[in-house]
Amino acid sequence: MIQKLTKQAISLLHTLIETPSFSSEEEHTAQLIENWFIEHDIPFERADNNVWAYNKYFDDSKPTVLLNSHHDTVKPNGNYTNDPFKAFVEDGKLFGLGSNDAGGCLVSLIATFTYFYSKEDLNYNLVIVASAEEESSGVLGLNSVLKHLKNVDFAIVGEPTLMQLAIAEKGLLVLDVSIQGTASHAAHPNDDNSIYNALEVIQWFEKFEFEKESDTLGKVKMTVTQINAGNQHNVVPSHCDLVVDVRVNDHYKNVEVLEIIKQVMPDNVKVKPRSLHLGSSSIPRDHDIVKSGIKLGRTTYGSPTLSDQSVLSCPSLKLGPGDSTRSHSANEFIYVDEIKEGIALYIKILEGIMAP
Repeated sequence: MIQKLTKQAISLLHTLIETPSFSSEEEHTAQLIENWFIEHDIPFERADNNVWAYNKYFDDSKPTVLLNSHHDTVKPNGNYTNDPFKAFVEDGKLFGLGSNDAGGCLVSLIATFTYFYSKEDLNYNLVIVASAEEESSGVLGLNSVLKHLKNVDFAIVGEPTLMQLAIAEKGLLVLDVSIQGTASHAAHPNDDNSIYNALEVIQWFEKFEFEKESDTLGKVKMTVTQINAGNQHNVVPSHCDLVVDVRVNDHYKNVEVLEIIKQVMPDNVKVKPRSLHLGSSSIPRDHDIVKSGIKLGRTTYGSPTLSDQSVLSCPSLKLGPGDSTRSHSANEFIYVDEIKEGIALYIKILEGIMAP
């Protein structure tokens, strides 16, 4: 059965790759996922471009595991030499946009869910959600589905981790920072140049260190990623604007980090968060699902990259085939053997907690 499901999952991934599914435009890949459930006689539900299903013998008295991955993609970058929407295998690599992030994880979890779907007397219920808008942190993604789901006790989020156990993930806080100054003609003296004022602020973001360091996620990391000021050569601008990417460890809430930053900024600096809901997430190292993975030789680590874990309030584990460093890269690929290993390991890890 596993071999058959694996073959079908790889075929589904080929079709998903060749069906464009940019964030908020995933209606056609959602239909492909519906088709899988129809072909396997599995009832499903859909809201917008999110599709989900429960195991056949769902029991309200038992805890529930959420299996989740996304079927949207970023747009291909300009360095592609392959057709990003052409799925093909070469030297064991399956190429195509979304193959690694996170198509390989998604089809592996769908195959795993299908494997367990009809099994009776499991210790846990299963619900799988193939979600939309993950890449854009959109409002019609996993966050919009959670209100429809029965209580979830913990989650496995499918993202490329080389099938190692990401037991913690940093949160994301994006800040728009505006440094004020006095506009003037460039030919005249001005000791309140907003660009010069910004230098000290940029250096503060570079040098400041938050006190609490995480064993799994390390330090809070702040990076100035964009700067914009002025519109012509002979005018000193009235403000200089920065964008700051802040990766928050599990010792802080996003709102706490924001308040610390605001408290030290001078009066001429305005700080505005784009959102506060993309928090850090984790699962205890002694959780049964983590221990099941460790027994199979998997290692644990903390992930610096964001996923749909950020919208979950329950404990969650990030785990999946593929390598995060390939995500959003030109000529994206995943090894076919990684998918095969992923399905086998997902099943074995869940069997470690599922068996009566």
